[in-house]
Amino acid sequence: MKNPHLTVSREVQAALDGQHPVVALESTIIAHGMPYPRNVETAMRVEQAVRAAGAVPATCAIIDGKLHAGLDAAAIELLGKVGSGIPKASRRDLAYLVSQGKNGATTVASTMIIAHLAGIRIFATGGIGGVHRGGENTLDISADLQELAQTPVAVVSAGAKSILDLGLTLEYLETFGVPVIGFGTDEFPAFFTRKSGFGVDYRLDSAQEVAQLLKAHWELGMKSGALIANPAPVDHQLDPDAMQSAIEEALADADRKGIKGKAITPFLLAAVEKLTGGKSLEANIELVLGNARLAGEVAVMLSNK
Repeated sequence: MKNPHLTVSREVQAALDGQHPVVALESTIIAHGMPYPRNVETAMRVEQAVRAAGAVPATCAIIDGKLHAGLDAAAIELLGKVGSGIPKASRRDLAYLVSQGKNGATTVASTMIIAHLAGIRIFATGGIGGVHRGGENTLDISADLQELAQTPVAVVSAGAKSILDLGLTLEYLETFGVPVIGFGTDEFPAFFTRKSGFGVDYRLDSAQEVAQLLKAHWELGMKSGALIANPAPVDHQLDPDAMQSAIEEALADADRKGIKGKAITPFLLAAVEKLTGGKSLEANIELVLGNARLAGEVAVMLSNK
């Protein structure tokens, strides 16, 4: 039975009805991830990357109190223009935004929820949230991790954002039984860089192998999602030492300004972009495009199973 708060675009619904491949996409990257009009241009390029791989894109958001799977160009333009004026919406925010008829830009967690309600199994993003540095004391842990533990949607990302504690993030995922798959890599990527010093659970080298694992995972009755870690393109990754220095400087600035909670990630990403002279933004765009292409390929393979 269709959820009364969910609107699925005609194109996405037709693809789902015909058992054709569909890839969910988030909207926080549009409203909070980069400046206008670059954000809108990137969103359109990401959708095209999914199409080029043979799948249908379903960008997700909350518009006028409705959960949307699949947006038209006007809605994407709205998200890009209003930008940070649109609330960043995670799991806890959905009921409020729906009940008040408001707009919201979906995070990894809320995009997974919308995708699951619509019947979409594959989702592409830039990087997931995780355990923040110092999280063992503050318990600042992204809802993305708990969503991966309880919602059967596979997430293709360039690992977790390097502003996080990657070791604790991977420990959390292991505790909740979320498989971490390295696509063509034995090492867990750290968003802007391909290297983190941490391993993955399994390395797979083709979209077909990933689809086979996901099919088996869900046929076994597993209720969790899976994380497919796809490293940033070699030509666009940033130097790990330079990134670490920029992150530490940005974290210190955030601490001085008392920035915490859901505001911390966009603040740190903006600070790192400035400290890297814009290189982090270019890397962000390229890795998202790469993840969209891979998600499309996996969705195609999964639809053929």
